[in-house]
Amino acid sequence: MTLLIAVFAAIISTIVWYKSPARDEMKLGVLSLMFWGASLMWFVDAIFEYAELHEKFFTPEVKDMLNDTYLGFSVVALGLVIWLLVLLVSDPKGIVKSALLRKAS
Repeated sequence: MTLLIAVFAAIISTIVWYKSPARDEMKLGVLSLMFWGASLMWFVDAIFEYAELHEKFFTPEVKDMLNDTYLGFSVVALGLVIWLLVLLVSDPKGIVKSALLRKAS
């Protein structure tokens, strides 16, 4: 489930990156690359888990699937938080800078 959730997030973010005219300004490439990196990580994990479990890999218990689902959504949420931090630090539209200067005055 973690692999599927990460791949869906990567595909959606890549489509948004491709269709958006403000892709560089909004750092959508960073978001897309984070999700593709997570997908690659979970894919390698699935290969090693299959090598260890063989047939049992395809028949997980409900408890394990639920845990994997929570983990997948947690990874997506963490990726979005990191992307927001990158966006706030880079401040492409100068909104944070102007808000800070306004408070300082």
